[in-house]
Amino acid sequence: MPPTPPPPRTRPAPSPARALRTLIAGAVCAAVLAALPACSGTDSADRADEALGSQAPARPEQPKPGRADTLPGMPPVLDAEDAYAADRPGRLAAAVKDFPTRIYVPNTLSNTVTVIDPKTYKVTETIPVGRQPQHVVPSWDLKTLWVNNDLGNSLTPIDPKTGKAGKPVDVHDPYNLYFTPDGKYAIVMASKDHQLVFRDAHTMDRVKTVPVTCGGVNHADFSMDGRYFIVSCEFSGELLKVDTAKMKVVGQRKLDVRGAMPQDVKMSPDGKRFYIADMAADGLWILDGDTFAKPAFLHTGKGAHGLYVSRDSREMYVSNRGEGTISVFDFAKNALTRKWRLPQGGSPDMGGVSADGRVLWLSGRYNSEVYAIDTRSGKQLARIKVGNGPHGLAVYPQPGRYSLGHTGIFR
Repeated sequence: MPPTPPPPRTRPAPSPARALRTLIAGAVCAAVLAALPACSGTDSADRADEALGSQAPARPEQPKPGRADTLPGMPPVLDAEDAYAADRPGRLAAAVKDFPTRIYVPNTLSNTVTVIDPKTYKVTETIPVGRQPQHVVPSWDLKTLWVNNDLGNSLTPIDPKTGKAGKPVDVHDPYNLYFTPDGKYAIVMASKDHQLVFRDAHTMDRVKTVPVTCGGVNHADFSMDGRYFIVSCEFSGELLKVDTAKMKVVGQRKLDVRGAMPQDVKMSPDGKRFYIADMAADGLWILDGDTFAKPAFLHTGKGAHGLYVSRDSREMYVSNRGEGTISVFDFAKNALTRKWRLPQGGSPDMGGVSADGRVLWLSGRYNSEVYAIDTRSGKQLARIKVGNGPHGLAVYPQPGRYSLGHTGIFR
């Protein structure tokens, strides 16, 4: 039986002078409540702002102390306990507030980018690009979308304000693209070339080439302090740890599953762990990035591929491409809590979460389609036909101060 609760404590009646002071303080607090939120005594409004799908107006956050030893030049850490504190619903940076909301879908076998209006679920445009576009990547300063034409050896810039494509830039083997947290360099994941290529983030001029001995470098994410990043190597089943400032591989680890094929990489909100989807092992590797010790493993579903954090930083959506499902991982519980199954199956791959947090958008890699999924219920909202081989879909714009690349890692 539960223990009997202690009797409630009683307080002596306040003195007349104390009662008068209380009345005066209450009147003053009520008069200036809008200016002094601390008088309120409740944080329910803050919780509403952070709820999934909330459309409450953006409110400035009071930064919590961040890590002192961050990569020089990177924006300060807003919250040392939440790397995604800037990604709350609707909190768009000034640079992107005038951009129309669109879904950009690179079709690897059609050499096009399909543009979708998320309000109507209709295709608004099809943009010809280079050969085998793999991902649509927001630039660090949020002003450009880069289409990675892998076999076309080029990047096609798209102006997200007008939706118009610009002149392609010559870049060899751009399978995927990331940006250092200080905004100085773009990092090309040159998979076939076995290289990480650091380039000027604006001109794309080559700065340094880092050869790697693993096969199939493809996805990455950065530590909370920006000092290092973790890279997945798809074809050799390995992980790399790379020093950002030194542009140097400082760790390499073979995953403990025969035929492992690591894919997307995402850091936990508190920065303590990295999650790596593995489409051959059918789940997530959970890695301590600081120690780079042997990772644990969690089964999610066949063909685990893409990883996307919810707008309240509480959950992560895992696309299981091989079985047409999405697993929902709870960070606090360190466990899977739900699994959503697409009607009529499908091949959910890469994508992103809408600015308001209500919809998860994923490409259907082997079905020439795109899925819109309600993040509260897991219900499929739309299934939209696009070109052949849709892959690294970008939802844009999204909240955040700057982009670290891929289909949208915002901090």
